[in-house]
Amino acid sequence: MSCTTAVILAAGAGTRMKSDRPKVLHEVCGRPMVSHVISQSKKAGVERIVAVVGHGSQEVKEALADENGVVFALQEQQLGTGHAAMTAAEYIPQEGNVFVLCGDTPLITADTLSRFAAFHEAGGNAVTVLTALFDDPFGYGRIIRRQDGSLEKIVEEKDASEAERAVKEVNAGMYCFQAAFFRENVVRLNNDNAQKEYYITDLISMAVESGAGAGAFTVSDADEIMGVNNRVQLAQAAGIMRGRIARHHMLEGVTILDPENVYIEEDVKIGSDTEIWPGAVLRGRTEIGRRCIIGKDTVIEDSVIGDGCDIMKSVIRSSRIGRETTVGPFAYLRPDSDVGEHCKVGDFVEIKNAKFGDGSKASHLAYIGDADVGSDVNVGCGVVFANYNGVKKFRSTVGDRAFIGSNANLVAPVEIQEDAYVAAGTTVTVTVPEGALCVGRARETVEEGWVERKGLSRKKS
Repeated sequence: MSCTTAVILAAGAGTRMKSDRPKVLHEVCGRPMVSHVISQSKKAGVERIVAVVGHGSQEVKEALADENGVVFALQEQQLGTGHAAMTAAEYIPQEGNVFVLCGDTPLITADTLSRFAAFHEAGGNAVTVLTALFDDPFGYGRIIRRQDGSLEKIVEEKDASEAERAVKEVNAGMYCFQAAFFRENVVRLNNDNAQKEYYITDLISMAVESGAGAGAFTVSDADEIMGVNNRVQLAQAAGIMRGRIARHHMLEGVTILDPENVYIEEDVKIGSDTEIWPGAVLRGRTEIGRRCIIGKDTVIEDSVIGDGCDIMKSVIRSSRIGRETTVGPFAYLRPDSDVGEHCKVGDFVEIKNAKFGDGSKASHLAYIGDADVGSDVNVGCGVVFANYNGVKKFRSTVGDRAFIGSNANLVAPVEIQEDAYVAAGTTVTVTVPEGALCVGRARETVEEGWVERKGLSRKKS
């Protein structure tokens, strides 16, 4: 019997974040915190997610709209964890087991959840508490066990005796319940306490007192239960996750020269023997091939990079680059750029919504926007594809093996056919036929002695 349902508590305002955004939507390595919890739950076999939302509920729903298997329970007033559990009760199945997890613990892993559920089932407990061992457990509820290792109670620090406060094992705030026990007893929770809140920990007391059985499962890595309540903790969680991601890639054959100084998001894929230099930022659904060099301070988002590419100090967004191509330094590939194989996109070259064919080169200082550039084309220094007339954008076409000289302007819509040449300094507004030369320069006039006649000479007498 696996744990196929998870209740994720995501209703809190998170006032210590000092943000207009709901706390669980703050991102760790490119994803909202709650999305990490959902993702790991699904990897652990959970099929149905019940997200308990409250503060900023519409924003949370919109952020999770693409998540399959997620339903939402609205907690209109935040009256404690037990109250949140009550809100979700109608979505809990009659049989099986159910997780109760926290939307602000992005470091929890599928492996831990799987072992947690297996421990719970093996013990036949009505409820099992996830715990961790801390050298400094200050602020956490302590786990008090009986001599046989079973769970006796959870004691909040303010209520703990001196001996209980010395206990290093703490409550992680995540639980695995028998669904039937959960449904039957969650409605019995009351708020007879100073805070007038409903506490999910009261269910543990019910399980112990009724003899239904309560257990405690300790995580092997205490970082996994780290809750994020402020920006400092958000940065700490992100640092831990970046370390995990970097370690994964290094174990898969990627060289990362300085793992503490790269930013790689969870969905990024990198081929073996690729080398990542310090300051690299790899985001979204980026895929990088084998034997690439991703140079210092390069930013790549949602892009596909072929094998053997060399990219230095450049920005690439929502684009594709073929194998054995060099980019940069200081190049900018804007969305929908498709650069072929064995190309060169040099320093201060910008490409936008353009196809740049195999073997073509733009070595420096060029703008190629809204264009279809063929194979083995040379784009000279200072070339501008003038694609915008102030109202509408137009495309230009450059055929295979064409040569575009330095400081040429191609005023779209225009076509340069195969093997055609555009002379340096030319502004092109007409079709240039195959194999033709287009020259558009004013004839030079040289006036000898002009400097002397104007009295502008700077010669020393």
